[in-house]
Amino acid sequence: MPGATLRARVDEVDRILLLRWSLNPTSPARVRRLWIAVTHAGGSIATIASVGIPLVAEPWPRALTTPIAVALVLSHLIVQLLKRVAGRSRPSAATIVACPDCFSFPSGHATAAFAVTLGYAMAFPALAMVLVPLGLLIGWSRVAVGVHY
Repeated sequence: MPGATLRARVDEVDRILLLRWSLNPTSPARVRRLWIAVTHAGGSIATIASVGIPLVAEPWPRALTTPIAVALVLSHLIVQLLKRVAGRSRPSAATIVACPDCFSFPSGHATAAFAVTLGYAMAFPALAMVLVPLGLLIGWSRVAVGVHY
């Protein structure tokens, strides 16, 4: 079956790249701490706070943050649906953070980070040069900490 062969080849390449690009328990502690901090910036506490605090803060204009909050909620719902449809398991290599679930695709952290960083980048174009690379870095961190291909 050609599709199965292609999937097996993609899995093989993914595993090779993961081993090349991910950290491991013997990586320097300061490097591990840095990547763990970056990956947590895409977690639920950080992303919810990044929209929740501005929604209740005065005199912050709620009209700027409400669409970003909606995008964050929608991104979470879509990711959870896609994870279950795709059913791809996480890498079996050693990770340096706890996995929130058993699914590898798509990354909820990366998707949430982009929902927030792109939303704020559109609301504040002058910050886009900082926010977009931050979103990319958070996405990359999921590979670095060994929980995504």
